[in-house]
Amino acid sequence: MNKILVPYDFSELAKHALDFAAQIARKANSETVTLINIIEQPTPSDFKTMGVSAADPMENIWIKKMIEKAEANMEDVMADESFKDITLKYKIVLGNPFQELAEEIKTQGVELVVMGTSGASGAEEFFVGSNAERMVRYSKAPVITVSGPASLDGVNDIVFASNFHEVSGDFIAHVKKLQAMFGAKLRLVKINTPASFTTTRHDKKQMEDFIKEHNLDNCTYETYNFSNEEDGVLAYSEDIGADLIAIGTKQRKGIGHFLAGSIAEDVVNHSKVPVWTFGLENG
Repeated sequence: MNKILVPYDFSELAKHALDFAAQIARKANSETVTLINIIEQPTPSDFKTMGVSAADPMENIWIKKMIEKAEANMEDVMADESFKDITLKYKIVLGNPFQELAEEIKTQGVELVVMGTSGASGAEEFFVGSNAERMVRYSKAPVITVSGPASLDGVNDIVFASNFHEVSGDFIAHVKKLQAMFGAKLRLVKINTPASFTTTRHDKKQMEDFIKEHNLDNCTYETYNFSNEEDGVLAYSEDIGADLIAIGTKQRKGIGHFLAGSIAEDVVNHSKVPVWTFGLENG
């Protein structure tokens, strides 16, 4: 995990994400942790609302001041003694948040994104809501989202929620790396719902075969009955006192399919513990 990217908007949530990323960097001997602050360029309608035309020089002045403020704030972070033991860098770019993050991941070979999210209702922060959800669904690198302070040392039980089919070997390899990094127990769970019911006998054999096929160690497995998959993942995680949730995503909206993008996004939006996501179609 040589390159870690942290979308950074100077909010408390972003600070929690940076702290967790720094812990991971120390543990994994990462090459760099890069903070990226994206200044979204105003559209002509934005300036019209503010009483300034899109062609007005005030646009450039406004952007320049935003950049200067971001640079000053970033330099303060760089000077923080608590990060002196890791290689910390930053970038400030103009553009669409999701597109710029995707480009950074692609061109810089980012291996992990760590970002804050306050859930679907947190519209006042820059890197939450739709941008976080899109990152979870489409990122070409694993994403860890945090909704508050998180400790690396406190991750002992990782819930791995799946339907245990349509899971690529590459995805499992990433899950095993995650488990190894934390030195945690992997708690495999299949959420059984009225809409997608399968028997305990079927699920037991399926998960036992899955564990054997992928050579998983230090793990448990069970089914959990609930009315829907996303709430079932959260309820199960709370019941066992899980420290982190791992769940795969698909880029398409698979209505009726577990592991559809919307399920992972719902888990991210409502989880009280960090959530690790990675696209099942990225491998």
